[in-house]
Amino acid sequence: MQVIELRSDTLTRPTPAMRRAMAEAPVGDDVFGEDPTVNRLEAMAAECTGKAAALLVPSGTMGNLVAQLTHCGRGCETILGDQSHVFYYEQGGAAALGGIHPRTIPNQPDGTLDLEATTAAIRPDDLHFPRTRLILLENTHNRCGGAPLTPAYVAAVGRLAAAHGLKLHVDGARIFNAAAALGVSVRELAAPADSISFCLSKGLAAPVGSLLCGSREFIAEARRNRKVLGGGMRQAGVIAAAGIVALTEMVDRLPEDHANARKLAEGLAEIAGVAVDPAGVRTNIVYFDVTRPDMDAQALARRMKASGVALLAAGPRRIRAVTHYQVSAGDIEAALSAFRRVLAGDA
Repeated sequence: MQVIELRSDTLTRPTPAMRRAMAEAPVGDDVFGEDPTVNRLEAMAAECTGKAAALLVPSGTMGNLVAQLTHCGRGCETILGDQSHVFYYEQGGAAALGGIHPRTIPNQPDGTLDLEATTAAIRPDDLHFPRTRLILLENTHNRCGGAPLTPAYVAAVGRLAAAHGLKLHVDGARIFNAAAALGVSVRELAAPADSISFCLSKGLAAPVGSLLCGSREFIAEARRNRKVLGGGMRQAGVIAAAGIVALTEMVDRLPEDHANARKLAEGLAEIAGVAVDPAGVRTNIVYFDVTRPDMDAQALARRMKASGVALLAAGPRRIRAVTHYQVSAGDIEAALSAFRRVLAGDA
């Protein structure tokens, strides 16, 4: 039985064009700066984000960690949301490896941080406190339903950071989804940020890799931090080649994923036993709650998997579904049929 894979857009498989590009990529030693395919990808990433330079890293987690290490010193503090991926899912890497203290404030339902609360979290110059150095945003915001942060909001946070002598980093793992949903460019969303990272291996469907973008001076220092973390790669053009295809061929199709996510949410809203707000589905992530009293999220996910649909239990009664390049409109119809059978007790 073929499974409809809705656990994550990280489960995409490389396209045939990516596989050909990887096989044929010109390569060199990237630690020496001599891999032409990596250099081309980094130049493309810098161009599309409006930054002066970019750095290929193996993962989004490493990109965010390198950014924090580059912006902050030991004993400094980062302000970030309590639902952010960096705080929730990246193993406290900045604290463990960089001695950087996280100061969390509540994420609003739309993924934003309240500007007054953010300002209040900035430490005064007092020897009892760590020094605040960085504000970190996530766009789109995973745990807030894939919400896209608007250019106006990111610009407001950028102004706040600059007014207090702080830096702004955007975890833009799905920034291309945000741009597609808002009808703006990635460059516009990235403009207020001192640095931004984005993933090639989610909605853009490349097998591996993320880019960290910023000023030339920032990226030069980030390259040192990538090296100390073990992220210096050699003939990495075989990775970068798939990333080039991702940026040139996979961006314009992202609205299809958003339409399929909305279709899934609208269908689920009509099925007894689960609860979802379709209006809150803006990109390719759908969170919904299991309301049938005799079934929790794990139980529903198991039954759906047996019916050919893979889902991610994200809490005792909360489930996440993510659409992507390898999930068609027909797959959404099939998944909804499976939901109806399972929740009616027929599967």
